[in-house]
Amino acid sequence: MSTPLTHENFEPHLGREFRFGGQPQVLRLAEIDVGDRPPLPGLDYKAFTLIFTGPRGDVLPEGFYAAEADGGARFEFYIMPIHTPAPDRQDYQAVFN
Repeated sequence: MSTPLTHENFEPHLGREFRFGGQPQVLRLAEIDVGDRPPLPGLDYKAFTLIFTGPRGDVLPEGFYAAEADGGARFEFYIMPIHTPAPDRQDYQAVFN
């Protein structure tokens, strides 16, 4: 089993663009929400959520993707579009817990 991803893995990519396994959409990592809860019992890492933003309209379908950040770092995770009240963008989240 590989080592679980932590919020620290994504910190160098905050503000960078990500591409998702053969999809045309390009999303920017806008936020890493770690929260203030301690790690769950038996785990040595905290749950966290990544928030991505992209253009309104052409929505990346919810699913599990191989994602590549500008600079070449690669990750695999599940991402989904979320309700976005802003008229000029679509937000997405990837939850790690």
